[in-house]
Amino acid sequence: MTSIAFRQAQAADLPAIIALLANDVLGQRREDANSPPNPRYVDAFKAILADPNQLLVVATLDDEVIGTLQLTFMPGLARLGAWRGQIEAVRIAETHRSSGVGQQMFEWAIAQCKARGCDLVQLTTDKARPDAHRFYERLGFVGSHLGYKLML
Repeated sequence: MTSIAFRQAQAADLPAIIALLANDVLGQRREDANSPPNPRYVDAFKAILADPNQLLVVATLDDEVIGTLQLTFMPGLARLGAWRGQIEAVRIAETHRSSGVGQQMFEWAIAQCKARGCDLVQLTTDKARPDAHRFYERLGFVGSHLGYKLML
């Protein structure tokens, strides 16, 4: 298993993060990997950095960005006021898939959620990603809810 480093994303990482988001069938339809980055990405990146309950992370190997995910820490009243960690936008470079990087990323992310006092870690995944579903189940996640989205 490859040993990788994790850190908060920096502005210089934005093109690599966008490229990871765009590098699959679903991402090709909904992302814009042109250079320079679409200003909407820049604005979103700034908003994420400014919010203490958001953490945009990159996984690096020899200073190369090979993965990304976003953690959101959400307070709530349900479950006796439990905090939730939401893991989203998980991507791993094609050349590093099936190498253990994803497992390391999730172990790291779950540890961050525990450190922040979360009682629950959750994620959503597109129905068109059966390989991802199997991966999440191997990590102990349970497909307990059905999610809905409304595009605006």
